[in-house]
Amino acid sequence: MDRKVIATAAVLGLTGIVLGAFGAHGLKKVVSPEMVTVFETGVRYQIFHALFLLFVGTTAYVSDKAKKSILYLTVGGVFLFSVSIYFLAINTLLPFDFARFGWITPIGGLLLIAAWAVLFLHIIKQKR
Repeated sequence: MDRKVIATAAVLGLTGIVLGAFGAHGLKKVVSPEMVTVFETGVRYQIFHALFLLFVGTTAYVSDKAKKSILYLTVGGVFLFSVSIYFLAINTLLPFDFARFGWITPIGGLLLIAAWAVLFLHIIKQKR
């Protein structure tokens, strides 16, 4: 499980860096500064959660069962939160109005919160 969590962290980190560079250099020419900031928010949360998974994958304080739950919640959360933010930021460039799907973003946020809650609850329930 550790290898899977760390590999996922690496993929999220790698794609986060690539998307961050795209946002900083490519998007400035085609969307408003406000939308670049929105895009950067998605990147920031993706990178934070790549680091979160890196920690989860390398700690001995978390069981494999909890790691699996945290992994799925985090990946689902990043996908729904960050990816939906990416699409919202480039909405003017899309052939359809992605803003109709903006309700997805808070669901992703809730999944990310749940991942942190699983970590917290797992840690406090452990015996010393």
